[in-house]
Amino acid sequence: MHLQAKLISGFCFLMVTIPIPRTLSAQQKETATGVPVHMVVSLEPKHGNEVPTITQQDVIVNQGHDRRPVTGWVPATGDHAGLELAILIDDSAGFSFGSQMDDIRAFIREQAPTTLIAVGYMHNGTVSLAQNFTQDHAAASKSLRLPQGFIGAEASPYFSLTDFIKRWPANPFLPRREVLMITSGIDTFYGGGYPDPYVDTAVQDAQCAGVVVFSIYTPGAGHFGHTYWRIYWAQNYLAQLSEETGGESYYFLGSQAPVAFQPYLNQMSSRPKFALSIWWPRIRCVSRLRRSTNRLKAIACYLWLLKEPMSRA
Repeated sequence: MHLQAKLISGFCFLMVTIPIPRTLSAQQKETATGVPVHMVVSLEPKHGNEVPTITQQDVIVNQGHDRRPVTGWVPATGDHAGLELAILIDDSAGFSFGSQMDDIRAFIREQAPTTLIAVGYMHNGTVSLAQNFTQDHAAASKSLRLPQGFIGAEASPYFSLTDFIKRWPANPFLPRREVLMITSGIDTFYGGGYPDPYVDTAVQDAQCAGVVVFSIYTPGAGHFGHTYWRIYWAQNYLAQLSEETGGESYYFLGSQAPVAFQPYLNQMSSRPKFALSIWWPRIRCVSRLRRSTNRLKAIACYLWLLKEPMSRA
């Protein structure tokens, strides 16, 4: 089986996040073939729950017509299972969130011992941590509380995500980092429509930090919480944010609250992940990306490729 940017044959979706720049030193020299790049890859079966066995030899990465050497393909298990997971909850979430708290607590307690979990609440463009990263999953689950539940408690969840990522120190022993955002996705600083510059900024910051963002929609409090225009664009923004960072956005069924979070949390936990290493020319963090989506026999590969190199300040 070969997975390529131009030709795919197999039975899985390949989700690739943007290379993690913190693994590269500023003094690292380019070689004739480029520089080492590391990224997180998630595999999702096309049908059912069984993922086919994929080895390093099965993975092919192309940049245009040039093939890039794959130097590593390591499953995120065992000694490589380390993960920092931040659960960020919108403090303007409505009353329906209360019925989902048991699902979130169970999800936290079921995480592997190699996963450090933080719980925070998004408001006023920042994140207040109820529990910093810890391996004590029981303590993390107990830190959950009901949101404040009033409009204005969260100016923009994308401001909060950007602020949190910039304050998140890198841990070389836990290179994988993920965020689960539970929010309406409504951006009160932007009236709707595409593109939302604040969403684009959050995407760029997450990509540059190597953070995979998952999201679950939950209705917000106040008038915006039942405004179809706002909700429609908010759910699109969450889908964009998650897809462009290698995660997934759950629930796109209008303004009503999900019946339960458990099915989405189970999907998030069950996705096999790999650390992919390749050689890439002139790698830098970028502000704009292009998605190469190619299909063969209804099988898709999403590969985020560099469009323009750019240095970050």
